[in-house]
Amino acid sequence: MTLDPDLKSRILQAVEDGFAEQVSFTQQLVQTPSLRGHEHAIQDLLFRNLQSRGYAMDRFKMDRAAIEAHPGGSKYSDDHSDAPIVVGIHRPRDERGRSLILQSHLDVVPEGLHDMWDDPPFSAKIDGDWMYGRGAGDMKAGAAANIFALDALRRIGLQPAATVYVQSVVEEESTGNGALQTFLQGYTADTVFIPEPEEEMLVRANTGVIWFQVQVRGVPVHVREMGEGANAIDAATRVITALREMEEDWNAEKGDHPHFEDEAHPINLNIGKIEGGDWASSVPSWCNIDCRVSIYPGRSAEDAAREITERVKAFAQSDNFLSNNPPKVVFNGFHAEGYVLEPGSEAEAVLERAHEDAIGAPLQSFMTAGYLDTRVYALYNQIPALCYGPKSRNIHGINESVSLSSVKKITQAMALFIAEWCGTEDIAP
Repeated sequence: MTLDPDLKSRILQAVEDGFAEQVSFTQQLVQTPSLRGHEHAIQDLLFRNLQSRGYAMDRFKMDRAAIEAHPGGSKYSDDHSDAPIVVGIHRPRDERGRSLILQSHLDVVPEGLHDMWDDPPFSAKIDGDWMYGRGAGDMKAGAAANIFALDALRRIGLQPAATVYVQSVVEEESTGNGALQTFLQGYTADTVFIPEPEEEMLVRANTGVIWFQVQVRGVPVHVREMGEGANAIDAATRVITALREMEEDWNAEKGDHPHFEDEAHPINLNIGKIEGGDWASSVPSWCNIDCRVSIYPGRSAEDAAREITERVKAFAQSDNFLSNNPPKVVFNGFHAEGYVLEPGSEAEAVLERAHEDAIGAPLQSFMTAGYLDTRVYALYNQIPALCYGPKSRNIHGINESVSLSSVKKITQAMALFIAEWCGTEDIAP
C-alpha cells in the first residue's frame, strides 16, 4: 500500500529536522579511523548508539571454519580483521509488514600519502555541500543514514511494523566475509538495503572480484654479472603483460553478459602492490605482485581462479627463464561472485516511489565493477538486494568526499521506503 501524502510530508520533514544531528554523527564516524583490523572502536561506537535507541543488540565475531567451508567465503590471511559484527534489532509490537536488513560496512581503505590531501584524511571537514575524509562516502554517510532514517520515523511517533536488522560489518573492502557471517549467523529478511555511494541510482548488476598474488623467483648475482643471473622483478613485469592480455580477453566477452555489453571496460585488473629485491646492487631473487581482478556475474570464482592459474602457467612455459622457474599463484583475499538484481521485485517498486518522492526524478539503475556486499544477500539469502546511496567524489582516492544535500535526499528516500515496505505502527501502545 502506497503512503498517504500527509505521512510522506511528515517523514520528509522529520529527516530535515534531524539532519544537523545526522551530519554531526557522520563526522564522528569519519573522525574515527577504521582501517582493516582496527575497526573495534568504531564498532563499539555503533553498538552504543544503537543500544541507546532501545534496540536489542547482538555482537559476534567471524567463524573462520564456517566461512572457509562456505563457497562464498574468501581466504583468510594474517591481516584479516578480528573486529566484531554489530547488529541492532527492532521488533514491532505487531508483526504486520515486511522485514528488512539495513546494512553498512565501516572498514575503510588506506588513506594514501597524507601530503596529497588538502586536509588531514580523517578530519571530516565540511566545505560547502561536501564532507571530506576517508570513508565519508564509502560508506560512513550510509551507515549514519541507516540509523537516522529510522530516527525520522521515531521523531513523528512511528516505528516499523516489521522486524528490522541494522547491521554494521567489517571486511567489506577485502573479503566480504563480514556480510557472509551475518548470513551464517542466521540473519535474513524479506529484502536488504545497503546505502553505498551510488550516485542516487540503483545497482542493477555487480561484478565479482578475486585477489591473488603471483610469486616470482629469480637467480641473484652481483650486478657486474647480471647476464649470469635472472632478475625476478623483470620476470614479474613479463607476467603482468600476460595478465593484461587475459584482462582484454575477458573484456572482449562483454557482449555475452547482459548489463555489461555497453560498458567500455567492465573487467578491470589492478596491479595493486609490487614488492621485490633486497639490495640495489644485487639482482633480485624474488618479486611478489598483488592483483585484483573483477569477474562477470554468473561466473564462479573457482572457475576464474583456475583460468588465472592456467594463464600464468601457460605464459611461464613460453618464457625462457620462467619455463624452468615457474611462478606461483596464491589466492589471498577476495573470492566473491557477482550478481544481477533482476527487475520487477516489489522491493524495487517501493524504492522507485520513495526515490521519486524524495529526489523528484525517476529512479535509474546501472552496472558497477566494484565489489558490493549485496552479493551475499542476493546469492545466499536469495532476497532482493538494493544498493542505492548518495553522490560522492574520489572514493578510495585523495580528498574523498560525500555530498550532504544528496545524503539528506537519500535518507528521506530510505525513510519513505522503510515506512512503505515495513508498514508503520505507533511507538506508544
